[in-house]
Amino acid sequence: MMRSGFIGFWRNGTVSLAAIFAMLITLSVVGALMVGNVFLSSFLETVKEKVDVTLYFTIDAQEPDILALKKSLETLPEVNRVEYVTREQALLAFRERHKDDAVMLAALEEVGGNPLRASLNIKAKELSQYESVSKFLEGDTALSPGGENIIEKVNYRQNKIVIERMNTILSYTRRVGATIALTLAIMSIMVTVNTISLALYTARDEISVMKLVGAGNNLVRGPFMMQGAMYGIVSAILAAALLYPATFWLGRSTESAFGGLNIFAYYVADFGRLFLSLLGLGIALGIVSSFVALSRYLKV
Repeated sequence: MMRSGFIGFWRNGTVSLAAIFAMLITLSVVGALMVGNVFLSSFLETVKEKVDVTLYFTIDAQEPDILALKKSLETLPEVNRVEYVTREQALLAFRERHKDDAVMLAALEEVGGNPLRASLNIKAKELSQYESVSKFLEGDTALSPGGENIIEKVNYRQNKIVIERMNTILSYTRRVGATIALTLAIMSIMVTVNTISLALYTARDEISVMKLVGAGNNLVRGPFMMQGAMYGIVSAILAAALLYPATFWLGRSTESAFGGLNIFAYYVADFGRLFLSLLGLGIALGIVSSFVALSRYLKV
């Protein structure tokens, strides 16, 4: 069966070329969607990392009270991590950020001492969870053991509109991306199945003769399913090869447009998994399409 499959693949060169071309379109679309999905997920995570809520403490807040509040925040299921910035660290960061601004440094010297507050930078697991974190901070948990409120300001209310809009955009992007990917994948698979069906139509007489002389269904299917697998292997190799120049060409554009993220870097780093996925999908698609298309010709 394997030998017959190889012979049929090379003998029917035109038919094989048409089937490979159809599967190449399918696998190229799937490969592009895989690379794009990884890139998009990384970009969305980068955007989420830039969003946080910062709470500033009063100038006389004691460090044990601050650390106790930090520990309470870390126990919340919505919180991913909490970073404590001391007054000294805040001052060093301010000096570094404005090292080339003589006016700001002169103003800092004029004030004297350290006018900056200690703070906690809070990152939630999801953008939609910052609201509940903010409500937690507005409760009695923010009070020191003496009953005094040690929080001077929480910047959530100032950033609320931006966070809510960002959350809406990210959710919409994920839904639209998934819908487009599923639609293109289904359309490409339908094209592949129909093309292989047409390819098998040219061999309908050969199949009828094999059945009439007593060949079993498995013996008839074997060579054609082998051909389908070969279509998938060749198509996967070509699809992976075509994605290389495509992602290389797009690499610099995405790097400048998405804050340093390069789609070509994702393609190279994820090439092994991508190629094996395309290879497995191509073989499976070729075999299943051949199996389905053969069913109508086995009833002799």
